[in-house]
Amino acid sequence: MNKYLDLNDEVKDALQKGRPVVALESTIISHGMPYPENVETAQKVEETIRKEGAVPATIAILKGRLKAGLTSEELDYLGKTGTAVTKVSRRDIPFIVSSQKDGATTVASTMIIASMAGIRFFATGGIGGVHRGAEKTFDVSADLQELAETKVAVFCAGAKSILDIGLTLEYLETHGVPVIGYGTDEMPAFYTPRSGFSVDYNLDTPEEIAMALKTKWELDLRGGAVIANPIPEEFAMDDLVINNAIDKALQELDQKGIKGKESTPFLLARVSALTGGDSLASNIKLVLNNAVLAARTAVQFSKE
Repeated sequence: MNKYLDLNDEVKDALQKGRPVVALESTIISHGMPYPENVETAQKVEETIRKEGAVPATIAILKGRLKAGLTSEELDYLGKTGTAVTKVSRRDIPFIVSSQKDGATTVASTMIIASMAGIRFFATGGIGGVHRGAEKTFDVSADLQELAETKVAVFCAGAKSILDIGLTLEYLETHGVPVIGYGTDEMPAFYTPRSGFSVDYNLDTPEEIAMALKTKWELDLRGGAVIANPIPEEFAMDDLVINNAIDKALQELDQKGIKGKESTPFLLARVSALTGGDSLASNIKLVLNNAVLAARTAVQFSKE
């Protein structure tokens, strides 16, 4: 076990006994939603995973310690502290740990810490990707490279619709990362089930996904996989409404000169404001939907 890593008792016991565990990120708590919705959502997601027969492991860095599994008090602390907590990707981990600071983990850093702990399944909202205009800015999320390197399956509602989804899929293909659509041939676009781009494979059941992942890792093929789980139609946003909000938010981003890791939190907050909070409601529903699929797949994987 890594000397910088702490597992809470529930997670440690589950891993020792070979029970299914699902990792959860903490940036969605600190940077993705306002308080108290962020903490309430985090608690609901953990409850959902337990109901499906798996153990949740929310991941963060607290006082320099890598944490897999947070207490309710720690969840509340992250939610209240919000964006004052450092958003941590791969490059940031050693600096936050060595200075004994707090960090909220992105998709990439959550994958790293989950892998250290021996957790192979991770539920989130949407992955990062290639940003629009990346041919000029070279703004590509570290999430994509982590998916190419780290053996963790990421269950999401596709790539965030603020991104260039076509280029994101091209990047994943280049690095050998399979994109699996759950019951769909089309890559979801976070707030909507449609993007116009195809996934690599369409699998209809958690059992099929678990078997494909088990085979990939038994073959010792490096990297993870994206399991793209469309937001249910009843919770999806109207394509025109969400795309107009995204276009306006992107214009504001450019005008304000916001770049790097601050881009996504700004865009998500502006899209939420521009849609009167509807995008936040959809965000919560899709996270819960992804947690169910991740837990069910983890359960099946543990039976194989």
